[in-house]
Amino acid sequence: MAKALKTSYVCSECGHREPKWTGKCPDCGAWDSFIEETVSVPTETGRTSAPMKSLSAVPLNDISFKDESRYKTGLNELDRVLGGGIVKGSLILLGGDPGVGKSTILLQICEYLGQALSILYVSGEESRRQIKIRASRLGVSSASLSILTETDILSIADYIEKSSPDIVIIDSIQTMNMSALSSSPGTVAQVRECTSVLQRAAKALDIPIFVVGHVNKDGNIAGPKVLEHIVDVVLYLEGDRGLSYRMLRAVKNRYGATNEIGVFEMSDSGLEEVLNPSEMLLSGRPVNTAGSCVACVMEGTRPILAEVQALVSKTGFGNPRRVATGFDYNRLNLILAILEKRAGYYFSNLDVYVNVVGGFRLDEPAADLTVALSLMSGMLDIVIPEDIIAFGELGLAGETRAVNNTASRIAEAKRLGFKKCIIPVNNLKKLEMQQFSGIEVIGVKTIGDVLPIIRGTK
Repeated sequence: MAKALKTSYVCSECGHREPKWTGKCPDCGAWDSFIEETVSVPTETGRTSAPMKSLSAVPLNDISFKDESRYKTGLNELDRVLGGGIVKGSLILLGGDPGVGKSTILLQICEYLGQALSILYVSGEESRRQIKIRASRLGVSSASLSILTETDILSIADYIEKSSPDIVIIDSIQTMNMSALSSSPGTVAQVRECTSVLQRAAKALDIPIFVVGHVNKDGNIAGPKVLEHIVDVVLYLEGDRGLSYRMLRAVKNRYGATNEIGVFEMSDSGLEEVLNPSEMLLSGRPVNTAGSCVACVMEGTRPILAEVQALVSKTGFGNPRRVATGFDYNRLNLILAILEKRAGYYFSNLDVYVNVVGGFRLDEPAADLTVALSLMSGMLDIVIPEDIIAFGELGLAGETRAVNNTASRIAEAKRLGFKKCIIPVNNLKKLEMQQFSGIEVIGVKTIGDVLPIIRGTK
């Protein structure tokens, strides 16, 4: 016998493997997530008798990519996140919460791509009639779009090889299965093996394949460690069900920059592009209200302006509350400690609530100065003029630290009508001020230098 059977246990949340069942995953901390899986292990006889493949390497200089071109999707925001379009032979994973619009955006691009390309849409969740109803609502009527409702991954791979479409869409990977495996669809073993089959098909046939992935209760794609290593591009479609805006974010991209985002708005006719996210995030901003300031952060190569609001009030409990929405909670506590120790603003008996308007999330340290200004404004009940914008990182000594892409941030603020920009003093030294006529750029050295500027006394 060439192979021996062995039983192991795999975490359904993160893919961690253990030789025996355990109640809690030591890797991700999930409880009762281990599933039994039977694997085959080659024996010594199998190793010695297995035929060896004949391999040949190709010199790098002999490989040509001059004729390589990307497929445009018809959505500029999606093309931006992909790095310029769809690369031939790429395997692209699109994840997101149920109902956020994953299937919608993929069906929408079929109308544009179908003008010159043949598309195969494989669905394991919907019938042909259901897909037709959704396509009619979205205005998709391409004659080059074919629908296949099947869940057996080997049959699908065989059909792809025979029909040779230009683009393939799999919706979703959790519904696909391989009959040789005893585990049910959606488990880590099934997801891993099905994705591996699609990867081999994409590379061998030079066909780009989109794969839709559901998320687990923690907001991660089911089997994330397994899938992210296999695929070429990982996209997340994010959005609150209570809001109409959706953000498409690239967390892995072998063919472009990561951390790029695309902004869409959900409507009756599908997802529509938001070409100016800054105006969208600043719409409805209150006037003459304390605790509000505007930040400018970089999402990939794009500067985006977002409003930060802070509410500071006396606590009614023994321990004051700290709530952060759209901003890192630990970073908020760090900024509060800097304000108390270095600037003399005491929040020890005050509740603090920080919110980034529009469902946007600020993960860049350049938002530190904006959050600090909002907290100071909310505590002292001082209104920050609506034409002031601020960005910069704060150090533990209360100093402002330089950030990158300063010129792009100031140019975006100027375009949206801001008249005064507060930045770290080290960034000010490297700027050519003649290109920023019409906006006053002020450099600050410490957090204590900011309040006189807001009050107009400096």
